[in-house]
Parts: sequence; C-alpha cells; structure tokens
Amino acid sequence: MPLPDISDSEWSIMEALWASSPQTASELTKNLRPTMNWAENTVRTLLTRLLDKGALKTGENALGTRTYLPAIKREACVRAEGESFMERVFGGAAKSLLIHFAQNSKLTAEEVRELKRILDQSLKS
Repeated sequence: MPLPDISDSEWSIMEALWASSPQTASELTKNLRPTMNWAENTVRTLLTRLLDKGALKTGENALGTRTYLPAIKREACVRAEGESFMERVFGGAAKSLLIHFAQNSKLTAEEVRELKRILDQSLKS
C-alpha cells in the first residue's frame, strides 16, 4: 500500500504523534500551541484528513475520549518524502542531490567525515 501524501500542516500533527501517542485532539492542540497556535477545530480538521488518508488510527482513553496514533511509521514517510523530493527536484538523480547539498550546506568537519564514512561503506556493499 502506498504511503499517503502528507501536507506540511499534517506533517506537524504526525510529528507530534510520532513523538508521543496516543493523544486526544485537545492534548494535540495544547502540545502544538507554542509553535502552531492552531485552534482545536483546525487540529480536528487535520486529524480527520489524516484518518481519511489512512495515516492515523483511533482508540479510546480510560475516559472514553477518542485518541489518535500513527498508522504509519515515521521512517517510511521520511523515506517516501526523500524519494519524492529527489524525483521532483533532481529527476531522481541521487548524485545531483548529494552534490547540491554538499556544495550548498554549511557542513561541519564531523558531518563531512560522517558522510564520507557512509559513502565509503556504500562502496563496500
């Protein structure tokens, strides 16, 4: 089953639930308020969209209140988003993507060493 297309706003909801779940709509609103300042109706709308897309599932807490939790793993979504970005922006060319980020990012010496280690390791496999 293909992963759902998740908008930027929906991604914020998913990040909050990947970090801590299950949560009620009220809990999510409270947890997201410092960064998003969304009303609870906005959060509920996003939750409904994510449910319709199959990204979330529901349950109930001890009080009988509906709770939400991810139905898909963060790692799978990150992988799919990365592949989609690479395809859209770089025509699927990993080399072009890597060169772009290596030349245009402010990488520390440690990050460069880590990338080199990963690339060297990929040559061995």
